Amino acid sequence: MKTVILRRALACGAALCALSTGGVALAQTSAATTASAAAADTAAAGNGDNNGGAIIVTAERRKENLQNVPVSVGVLSGDDMKTFATNGADTLLSLSGKVPGLYVESSTGRIFPRFYIRGLGNVDYYLGASQPVEVIQDDIVMEHVVLKSNPVFDVAQTEVLRGPQGSLFGRNTTAGIVKFDTVQPSKTWQGDINASWGTFNSVNVEGGVGGPLTKDGSISFRLSGLYQHRDNWIDNTYTGVSDDGTVGGKNVMGGFNERDARLQVLFDEGPLQVRVSGHVRDYDGTSTPFYRGSIIKGTNSVPDSFSRGEIALDEGMNNPQAARTQGFSVKADYDLGFATLTSITGYEHAHEWSRGDTDGGAAAYYNNVGYGESQGKLRSLNQWSQEVRLASPTNQPLRWQVGGMYFDSRDYTEFDQRAYFLTSDAFGTAPNPNNWVLLHNVNTSWGVFGQVAYDVTDRLTLTGGFRESQDIRHTTLLKANNVASGTGTFAVPDVRLSSTKPSFDATALYKLDPDVSLYARIARGFRGPTIQGRSAVFGSPFTTANSETNTSYEAGVKTTFMGGRAHFNFDGFYYVVKDIQLNGSDENGNTVLFNANKAQGYGIEAALDMSPVEGLTFNAGLSLLHTEIDDKNVYAQVCALSGQMVCTVENPVTQVGSNYFAQIDGNPLPNAPKWNLNFSARYEHPVGPGTAFISTDWNAQGYTSFVPYKSVEFSSKGNFEGGLRVGYDYQNWEFSVWSRNITNEKNLLGVLDNYMAGVYNDPRTIGASISFKY
Repeated sequence: MKTVILRRALACGAALCALSTGGVALAQTSAATTASAAAADTAAAGNGDNNGGAIIVTAERRKENLQNVPVSVGVLSGDDMKTFATNGADTLLSLSGKVPGLYVESSTGRIFPRFYIRGLGNVDYYLGASQPVEVIQDDIVMEHVVLKSNPVFDVAQTEVLRGPQGSLFGRNTTAGIVKFDTVQPSKTWQGDINASWGTFNSVNVEGGVGGPLTKDGSISFRLSGLYQHRDNWIDNTYTGVSDDGTVGGKNVMGGFNERDARLQVLFDEGPLQVRVSGHVRDYDGTSTPFYRGSIIKGTNSVPDSFSRGEIALDEGMNNPQAARTQGFSVKADYDLGFATLTSITGYEHAHEWSRGDTDGGAAAYYNNVGYGESQGKLRSLNQWSQEVRLASPTNQPLRWQVGGMYFDSRDYTEFDQRAYFLTSDAFGTAPNPNNWVLLHNVNTSWGVFGQVAYDVTDRLTLTGGFRESQDIRHTTLLKANNVASGTGTFAVPDVRLSSTKPSFDATALYKLDPDVSLYARIARGFRGPTIQGRSAVFGSPFTTANSETNTSYEAGVKTTFMGGRAHFNFDGFYYVVKDIQLNGSDENGNTVLFNANKAQGYGIEAALDMSPVEGLTFNAGLSLLHTEIDDKNVYAQVCALSGQMVCTVENPVTQVGSNYFAQIDGNPLPNAPKWNLNFSARYEHPVGPGTAFISTDWNAQGYTSFVPYKSVEFSSKGNFEGGLRVGYDYQNWEFSVWSRNITNEKNLLGVLDNYMAGVYNDPRTIGASISFKY
């Protein structure tokens, strides 16, 4: 048995744990999109383009018709994004299941989202963790998990690129990319605002305004903002003695305040175009609650008696958290005639903190077993990125682009454990003001790349790309976890890892006729090495994982019919991730990071979007997925508390001392559902001087395991959730009423296995909205 043991759900706390939540909504085929042609027009108009109804994407760093891109891409319009977050929901978490292939979850509230594409993601809760899904906002990579949490607003279009994207976008894209493009400054005055109010006093206000600053329109601007608020709605029912001064009460958790702004200025004169953008974020709220004891042994059904509005926490001060981020970027394009030279410079700064009860409940209610809390602080993060690219015009049979990039991220991260917060030792643990660590993390990377596309005939296009990248990670322990007297207990101060890897892709697109295309793609991407430094807070050495590589094979068909009013798409894929990075805990419960031999997955995806009659649009997507871990020497530490297994494990189990381990070879990856179905529709009809409409969206998922070992309790089967909206459009105004989770489903989305604690979706919310656009 390997001494490195994988354990999915470590008792690490609401503030810091990253639990597997919900299932992954699997991949939509390339042309399928939840945006109708009208929505695509809106998105294009937001970027100043007129595309005659075609859906334009930038999956290959150029503006191209989605139907002509041999890459699996899902698209959402800006209007779709506003609908999903109308109730004040997290603008990122609300995307989960809306584009098949993309799932987003968090067990740390709104400051630590984790992204999954085709079942590949990272469940690590460490603040320095890397993810195989990259997030890009307006051409700037958001590498750190806190930067990934920056809300998206005033968005023109969202693109989800599935599969490795290592040629044009670089490392840490072994699963894919989520790419957000905001509404850009324009030479004509444009503006919109959307305001809503609903359950729990949820407020959502989003808008933008912009236009020319000079008479000729050579300088223009766009000012955008987002405000979200929700009252606390979860009661802390604990009334006993607290070792750190936590006091329960009514409506003390679940609320938040989100305040964001962005200003863009565009200079467009002759061959030169320069866009300068700056943004700020100010957030405070509470982290995701874990409901201890809400999972009943022998079943994965949510008990009817379970209430999301009540929880009993004896520590953690009701799980507060906050984040502040700022950033700016400069993108410059210069038309040289034979090619366009592009420079993209970005800077991001952030700091945040999050504190929580680590056992998800009051230990006094469970025979005084399971006291714990923790806190993570990103004291300071500074990220610089620079890319230079030279690209030929797109209207030529031979098209090419070459470039290079440099990335530098440096942060100071603090972790505080339970004894740091205690004010007494009533429960047997003495206060220790030195029970914390401080780490300095440095991540640098460079890459050079090139891509060539050639129209062999008017039907056949071949494309190939190659990239060479280096990724370096360096973690230094600046302050060790000391005993109360100040004596150090750990002295492994410095770890450095480096990896230089090639990545590539090769694709072929063949047009049977103008409305039917076949494509095939092989691609390889890699995720850089990773260091797990948080283990120092337990007095344990850092653990590491070497680079992982994903080789993916994909083929599909894209079709257009009914005069362009319908698309049907089908594809299949197979991938192998070698040296896949996994994380968990060892025999002593300490957090570890390591490589398993490999994991593999395969599946099929089909999608249909259609406007069959005037006023009606709908789309549906279905995906099937199989994933499995392939390493006979990797074992998972399973649900155990005080030396007893508390759940029903379906793998063979071996006991080592007071711990229990299951062999996970052949098991599916966490958060990889066997099937997923999504559906949405909108019908509108003229009524009086305006137009009445009704729209709905639904998502359902099949069997999904939240842990790497098979268990009866820690999985879901048949989760579903839907939304409904009814309204009236009149000239530039829209009035509507809506409901999210309209059937008030109680869906289990994640687990903390040793405490039989669950993470659940929000209850039903209802409300009203008003918007204005000109």
